[in-house]
Amino acid sequence: MDGSGGSRVGGGDGGDGSVGVQIRPSRRLPDFLQSVNLKYVKLGYHYLISNLLTLCLFPLAVVISVEASQMNPDDLKQLWIHLQYNLVSIIICSAILVFGLTVYVMTRPRPVYLVDFSCYLPPDHLKAPYSRFMEHSRLTGDFDDSALEFQRKILERSGLGEHTYVPEAMHYVPPRISMAAAREEAEQVMFGALDNLFANTNVNPKDIGILVVNCSLFNPTPSLSAMIVNKYKLRGNIRSFNLGGMGCSAGVIAVDLAKDMLLVHRNTYAVVVSTENITQNWYFGNKKSMLIPNCLFRVGGSAVLLSNKSRDKRRSKYRIVHVVRTHRGADDKAFRCVYQEQDDTGRTGVSLSKDLMAIAGETLKTNITTLGPLVLPISEQILFFMSLVVKKLFNGKVKPYIPDFKLAFEHFCIHAGGRAVIDELEKNLQLLPVHVEASRMTLHRFGNTSSSSIWYELAYIEAKGRMRRGNRVWQIAFGSGFKCNSAIWEALRNVKPSNNSPWEDCIEKYPVPLSY
Repeated sequence: MDGSGGSRVGGGDGGDGSVGVQIRPSRRLPDFLQSVNLKYVKLGYHYLISNLLTLCLFPLAVVISVEASQMNPDDLKQLWIHLQYNLVSIIICSAILVFGLTVYVMTRPRPVYLVDFSCYLPPDHLKAPYSRFMEHSRLTGDFDDSALEFQRKILERSGLGEHTYVPEAMHYVPPRISMAAAREEAEQVMFGALDNLFANTNVNPKDIGILVVNCSLFNPTPSLSAMIVNKYKLRGNIRSFNLGGMGCSAGVIAVDLAKDMLLVHRNTYAVVVSTENITQNWYFGNKKSMLIPNCLFRVGGSAVLLSNKSRDKRRSKYRIVHVVRTHRGADDKAFRCVYQEQDDTGRTGVSLSKDLMAIAGETLKTNITTLGPLVLPISEQILFFMSLVVKKLFNGKVKPYIPDFKLAFEHFCIHAGGRAVIDELEKNLQLLPVHVEASRMTLHRFGNTSSSSIWYELAYIEAKGRMRRGNRVWQIAFGSGFKCNSAIWEALRNVKPSNNSPWEDCIEKYPVPLSY
């Protein structure tokens, strides 16, 4: 042994032809072993805290069982006599208990079930591969060389694949943009999703009592909800709503509205239709912040059937657990980070601010601060609370603890707004690649379909056969305003994909490797 505590193998300078190798004892475990040990320590802590009540009550139950087993008939007779002398107290306690249970049963929110949902699959002739997209952009003559090069770079780094769709009007040169073309796009998407939904659920459209439609940028008169009422001849007393201008998070808002209506109106169905219209909202200018939506947004839409009928529980896929909504419209930067406006030449488009990701991160932080106590196990809540206390005591020098949401949810449907959005949430929430797989593959296959993207992602999870009874799903959506909205669902059974799923013809090809 040498003075440093190491050992030598072989000779010194090689006088005998050997090579000297000095081996020093390791002073710490390899990084991967440390991470494994930390993982198991945290897992053990989680199970301990989660089952703490059981561990505390178990000895008490054992003691009571032992005492009960030692009672003889005389002891039971004495107990009965004691109860007879306190009959009034027993009756009063029983009455209070029955009254309390009755109030609880009568006032608790009735469950709202998701019977089924459907996502629109456009026809193949609407596909827009990179080459066709760039060629049509060049042939329109509206974009200068710098704008064309910018769009090319955005497309290459966007995470979109070669099989996304743009509306019929955009396949012509020049594009045939008109109110009629925009209506045609809306009808194809909404009616396509609804036809499939009604076929899969065998629900008569006249049984629908509530209809909520959301589309941000296309709001004709009569409204989109009125178009659906007219198409399917829905009943005259239907409660219909048309949400506009609320961005990509409007799908969760629409679900929340439908849920609240179902809590008020008994024994009925609600349909939520989420879509976006591209035909009249393509930007034909050269302002780069307004060109990004051209590269990301694609045709898509979804239709969701909700029910408050107890008999529908058996055939329903999910039960809604929580909806948490966060709105930062009071902040000027947040309000203008996604903003429809005209450029210097008078051309209308949607501008995305360079502060968008930072604002999205802050809005998400506010949203999960509200959501955390509702969904996280007590073990994570204790760690989070302790980190806040330590941070307060040490004047912010300690980083706040990031709760492990993987302990609360098995599946994540992150709005496929773009690669940067998914990357940021994967990093900040410390998710694994499998947790963001549905979001990345939806972005690759269908692009950013706005508020309906979270339903394409849920359809992907179902098509992969990953949804098991009791699994919880977190749908996260961001939208203009600026908003971050979360919807939590619990699977009521092992969920299989519905007929005519948008992934039906290609799920075996996914996941695909992505290169940016």
